[in-house]
Amino acid sequence: MKKVTKAFLGLKIWKDKHGQDLIEYALMAGFVAVAAGALMPNIASSISTVFSKINSVMASAAAS
Repeated sequence: MKKVTKAFLGLKIWKDKHGQDLIEYALMAGFVAVAAGALMPNIASSISTVFSKINSVMASAAAS
C-alpha cells in the first residue's frame, strides 16, 4: 500500500501548476464583470449575454 501511495503522490499532475494562472485570470475577469454590472446597471444586460454565450459554449464542449 505504501508503494501505491508514494506513486500516486509522486505523479506529475500534483506538481503541474500551468493551468492555475488561467483559472485565476478567469476568476478575476468574472469578479470584475460582476462589479461592473453592480456599479453600472446599463451594461448588466450585455454582461449577462456574454456569460450566457460562455455557458452555452462550455456546455457543448462538456457534452462532446
